[in-house]
Amino acid sequence: MAGQIDFSQPTLYISAASIIFNPTFWNIAARSEIANFVSERKNKHNDLAVSICAPMNTPAQKQNRQTKLTTHNPLPTEYHNKTITRIFNNNPRLGCYALAATIFSLGILRDYIYAVALSHQPSSPLLTTYLTPATMGLPSHLHNLFPPIPPSYLAYALLAAGNTLVLTSMYALGITGTYLGDYFGILMDEPVTSFPFNVVGAPMYVGSVLSFAGTAVHWGKPAGLALTGLVAVAYFVACRWEDPFTGEIYAKRDRERKQGKKGK
Repeated sequence: MAGQIDFSQPTLYISAASIIFNPTFWNIAARSEIANFVSERKNKHNDLAVSICAPMNTPAQKQNRQTKLTTHNPLPTEYHNKTITRIFNNNPRLGCYALAATIFSLGILRDYIYAVALSHQPSSPLLTTYLTPATMGLPSHLHNLFPPIPPSYLAYALLAAGNTLVLTSMYALGITGTYLGDYFGILMDEPVTSFPFNVVGAPMYVGSVLSFAGTAVHWGKPAGLALTGLVAVAYFVACRWEDPFTGEIYAKRDRERKQGKKGK
């Protein structure tokens, strides 16, 4: 299928760059709020999550990993450098809202560039042909297992599942919970365990990947599937970059609460 990707199209590389840029940007921007995080790695083989997760990592995931992070991979905060908050007159909520608007706008731009890139790419018969037991390579005695399925059905299913995961997780977390509010000191009191977090551990990232895949299948573009793979890799790397920081933020909050109770 790689032979059906037109690598001479500049929009393919622009789309790839935008996909990589977005999680890189929001991590750098959010970390400007928390500077000089010193890693004292005592165990290189710490048990960090390796699945795709959302930038907007769920409080349930953060709190579940607190013990592992503080025991095997402590990341003490040297000091807080509230760069974005200072721009908004030391108002962390306004700073978080501004970052949220920027991330959301960049996401819209990324999706537009992705659509333009796909319009410049050839379609593949493999992605535009009805799905049947025969095309799936099943043995002849199973060719009547199910009727032909239009590829659009698969595309719509992927898009519906992806958008459901993204929208419901945003509803459950709210703006600050979704857009890195914990980096601004805006923490949630309890882990979110309702849908979709009780179905998949990282609905924002997983939903986004499914939506990219659905769009690629809808238009029958192998290049779209290749870019979808890049989305998954970019989010995976972002997850590994974010987890120690977000985990320590909540662990630090809990340690301070315990110390406060002891001092009473």
